[in-house]
Amino acid sequence: MPRAAPPALLLPLLGLAAAAAADCPSSTWVQFQDSCYIFLQEAIKVESIEDVRNQCTNHGADMISIHNEEENAFILDTLKNQWKDPADILLGMFFDTDDASFKWFDKSNMTFVKWSDQEDGEELVDTCAFLHTKTGDWKKGNCEVSSVEGTLCKAAIPYEKKYLSDNRILISALVIASTVILTVLGAVVWFLYKRSLDSGFTTVFSTAHQSPYNDDCVLVVAEENEYDIQFN
Repeated sequence: MPRAAPPALLLPLLGLAAAAAADCPSSTWVQFQDSCYIFLQEAIKVESIEDVRNQCTNHGADMISIHNEEENAFILDTLKNQWKDPADILLGMFFDTDDASFKWFDKSNMTFVKWSDQEDGEELVDTCAFLHTKTGDWKKGNCEVSSVEGTLCKAAIPYEKKYLSDNRILISALVIASTVILTVLGAVVWFLYKRSLDSGFTTVFSTAHQSPYNDDCVLVVAEENEYDIQFN
């Protein structure tokens, strides 16, 4: 029956799974794809959207930006199951009058929209966006909000955490694999060596030609030869 692997070899394996969960600042954050999210549930009085944004920047993040349907669905599910969702969430979006387009505060590209009230020719100055937590649709609203029931923030996982931690995991896996391989090879060599001893295997030294005389006989013969030489 094969013996269980020594616990020392298994300890690094247990750390590999934990490494992937350690990319966000703390356990109060939730990770999805390459970003971390936190919902600040404190209701605050504000004078503008910048006050709301400061809530996120104080935590090393920015207001939420959404880039695909999967991320939109993730936010809805997490709001319902974990964050005790309000009716609407203010998105980190503003209307840029210079080029007449919506932009994200975190300067990411506008690759996805989910408007429920898109109308041509509407006045969009001082317009921001809200996520309706019941339907998942976005709707437009005035940026001059007076209060919010909670602030949703998002932070990208830093390069050094995302990629260098992946490299550390890979290196750890390679070290573990090498250790296991060397251990197995050592066990095989030891097994073959013990088996050769038990089977009576003889070396070239044990099969070499042996003299029919022992050391005492050789000594006597040498003395007799010396005696004959003296009298001859």
